[in-house]
Amino acid sequence: MPAYVIVEVDIKDPVRYEDYKKLTPAIVGSFGGKFIVRGGATETLEGDWKPGRVVVIEFPSIEKAKAFYASSAYAAAKKIRMEASTGKMILVEGV
Repeated sequence: MPAYVIVEVDIKDPVRYEDYKKLTPAIVGSFGGKFIVRGGATETLEGDWKPGRVVVIEFPSIEKAKAFYASSAYAAAKKIRMEASTGKMILVEGV
């Protein structure tokens, strides 16, 4: 069953965040993941949610998504992301 990592990101250091963006596709792919949404335009349809940047990554399973997030391969990229931005991240089981 697929799983989705959904992230709302507030970028504090755009130059440094570009370094993160260059590193992640290969790492995501090595865990069978693919980007579904990566910072496209957003429009609020209900409520007062006004995210700056939204990212959605699809993985083949929750286990693969968790393995990606906890991996040594992602550790350096995660450190850059945390230095260059703040955000919220959830893991959602798909159907």
